[in-house]
Amino acid sequence: MRQGWTVRLGQQAEQDYIEILQWTAKTFGKGQAKTYAETVALAIEALDGGPDALGAKARDDIQPGIRTLHVARQGRAGRHLVVFRVAGSTIDVLRLLHDSMDLPRRLPATNDRPS
Repeated sequence: MRQGWTVRLGQQAEQDYIEILQWTAKTFGKGQAKTYAETVALAIEALDGGPDALGAKARDDIQPGIRTLHVARQGRAGRHLVVFRVAGSTIDVLRLLHDSMDLPRRLPATNDRPS
């Protein structure tokens, strides 16, 4: 296993995270929002071990180099995907998107870098 991975959340992924938690709090309450925040954070933290984390999938069908990891893992429920790209020893988290969304439409162009 490769060591030394850096996981970096892009500006849009950070905004997605805020919006997901605001919606969850409004719809299901603050307690559920806290639980879901932990669920999403655990999925992102799983990438500390590299892009081949259990459940990560190559999604070249969406865009070359794109990978996803579903937040529903380790007995936790969720409907969001961590959408990321590998650049050297860095994992760039581009978006946090609901699994029912049209993913290709919501991703930056291939040559765009996360901010």
